[in-house]
Amino acid sequence: MGNAKTTVGLVYGGKSGEHEVSLQTAYAVMNAFDYDKYEIIPFYISKQGVWKVGAVLEAPFPAIEQLKLSGVAGDMGTALNALFSGLSGGEQVIDVMFPLLHGTNGEDGTIQGLFEMANIPYIGAGVLASSAGMDKVVMKKLFGEAGLEQCDYCYFNAANWRQRKHELIVDLEDKLGYPVFVKPANLGSSVGISKANDKESLIKAVDYAFRYDTKVIIEEFVDAREVEVAVLGNEEPEASVPGEIVSSGEYYDYAAKYTDGKSQMLIPAPVDPEVADRLRESAILAFKAIEGSGITRADFFLRKSDGKILINEVNTMPGFTPFSMYPLLWRETGVSYKALLDRMIGLALERYRFRQGLKYDNE
Repeated sequence: MGNAKTTVGLVYGGKSGEHEVSLQTAYAVMNAFDYDKYEIIPFYISKQGVWKVGAVLEAPFPAIEQLKLSGVAGDMGTALNALFSGLSGGEQVIDVMFPLLHGTNGEDGTIQGLFEMANIPYIGAGVLASSAGMDKVVMKKLFGEAGLEQCDYCYFNAANWRQRKHELIVDLEDKLGYPVFVKPANLGSSVGISKANDKESLIKAVDYAFRYDTKVIIEEFVDAREVEVAVLGNEEPEASVPGEIVSSGEYYDYAAKYTDGKSQMLIPAPVDPEVADRLRESAILAFKAIEGSGITRADFFLRKSDGKILINEVNTMPGFTPFSMYPLLWRETGVSYKALLDRMIGLALERYRFRQGLKYDNE
């Protein structure tokens, strides 16, 4: 690089249902960076999947609308050129990529694979951890393997459901009872989720979930408190203090998360120190179970009947505005938003250097 600043490629927007949330996150991150140390290249992906790349920024955009790079032609070739220039003999323009995309094509390993192919360091989980963290069934199998306790669940694909509907319903009722939660296996942000209280509502809920995915997971209802822990690191991850979500709805759905503003976050969570320690240990165990790196938020249930800790899921690209749970948990643990960005970039570069040292042939 010709200058001493680190050039960060900020990727945001995307085809997912969380496009607007991603813009808010990108705007917050852009405004938190220290421009004496960093310069930013914005990469906007429209709702239609068109990529636009902007000029190098040495100050944040004054308005969030400008993130859409409206004066820039949408050209995948130009965007990929900016990414892959280092491979074609040119000087690598970007030091590290920062994907701020939630859901499909953002935290499922696809864009992470693109960065791996371009041989560029990037913030957050790798390809495998991103994919595993997106597929609720694969994730739960890995948690089971790691010895983490979780609620009972069943899963099946669309073909199974068409061919063996009656049999699957009987199995479900036998194993889980009612009520249950029905979810698409691979979707971020609580879209497509329903609660079913009887056979009729179960069939409706499953059909609804299949509109969003080819595989559906059904989980037993747990009367529990919802507690979350932030994890940061690579080989030696650290866990934040736990925080509790007191939801406005029956469960923490998309409206409760983003739109109705009635859910409360209690940070730190009002739990005994011993429970807090166990939550932190379990969060690190979950991070390692999916082969995590960089950042992850681990979400738990604290069952009301007996206080048992049950892992619910991990999120490898958690919400990242200054008001999101992940940065707030670290702030309470003593790491500011700005310092967190520095740490995340440091971890991305550390992981990249480590992987560059690996051999890919048998010489």
